[in-house]
Amino acid sequence: MADDQEILNRWRLMLGRHAQGQISFSENNLRFMEMEDVLEYLYEREYGEEQEIRKERQGGREDSSLTVPSWIEKIRKLFPKQTVEIMERHALEQYGMNELLTDPEVLKKLEPNQALLKTILEFKHMMKGEVLAMAREIVRKVARELTEKMEQDMRCSLVGRLDKTSSSPVKCARNLNIKKTIRMNLKYYDADREQIVLRDVFFHSRMKRYHKWRVIICVDESGSMLDSVIHSAIMAGIFAKLPMLETKLVIFDTNVVDLSGYVEDPVETLMSIQLGGGTNIAGALKYCEKLIDFPYRTMVILITDLYEGGGYQNLYGVSRGIMESGAKLLVLTALDMDATPNYDKNAARVLAGMGAHVAAMTPEQLSEWMGKIMG
Repeated sequence: MADDQEILNRWRLMLGRHAQGQISFSENNLRFMEMEDVLEYLYEREYGEEQEIRKERQGGREDSSLTVPSWIEKIRKLFPKQTVEIMERHALEQYGMNELLTDPEVLKKLEPNQALLKTILEFKHMMKGEVLAMAREIVRKVARELTEKMEQDMRCSLVGRLDKTSSSPVKCARNLNIKKTIRMNLKYYDADREQIVLRDVFFHSRMKRYHKWRVIICVDESGSMLDSVIHSAIMAGIFAKLPMLETKLVIFDTNVVDLSGYVEDPVETLMSIQLGGGTNIAGALKYCEKLIDFPYRTMVILITDLYEGGGYQNLYGVSRGIMESGAKLLVLTALDMDATPNYDKNAARVLAGMGAHVAAMTPEQLSEWMGKIMG
């Protein structure tokens, strides 16, 4: 019976308050009533001008006294984190609840995460003063978390081949020295459990090479590439700290902006992007071509969905010129943790046929590819 009532409660949530004559919540179930209030506060907006008429017909409980700040507090209490992120995004994108990004008290309550970072980048043109300062701090926090998540594995991939004659303080799974770890922990063998207790774990070091490569990261800032733009900015900041790389960062739509001067600060990079507009990939590559000094020690990493607005023959021509110079050209159709691409497949085939390396990659996969080229 309890399970049946739980199912009815959930159906009532799905159907909304206008179904109260047919389905009622279980007696004194305040949690489901609160859930219905916060869902209605957001999704009643779907009905637009009909909303007031519907309220008049429903009668019964008093109108919700929720405000945006109290709504945020309640959805965090009532729903799992993933659901909260979806609802916050719906509030901004579908229902125009701009208070989420223009009221400092509201913004202060939002959970810093990559979804919020994307939303801030999409709506930052609406921000100013205290709200803009708070948004920058959110961007800084999320960028720092992404950097910490990505940095160690990327460093492991880029600093050279394994040196099995010495140990390293860099704790990276691919560098694990299994034999030494077992040998040095044999003295901690637990006879009762028949297990070796690992008190010390050892890693191979890597031969460090300081023959600099120039890496030119060229990123399409169209709205569909936002995840890739975020990861490109973080990745460029990590590369900028490595002694073997000289990193240039260029973003483009129909115009080209060189952000190399900000490459060590992902926050400045991210707050500089202007999403939307056309796409002139060939124009961006022509600019990058000017940045090539020593072709045989240069990698041009083009991150784009390959939907060219400036003419495909121009794109193929400048790409051919970069490769014929001796520089490496890598075309990434997606760069994020999922590496899910949406791109012009014909353009990808043509560029691959010309000798470009075309792929969708995670940041770690990209750094592994670069490590092989540099090795």
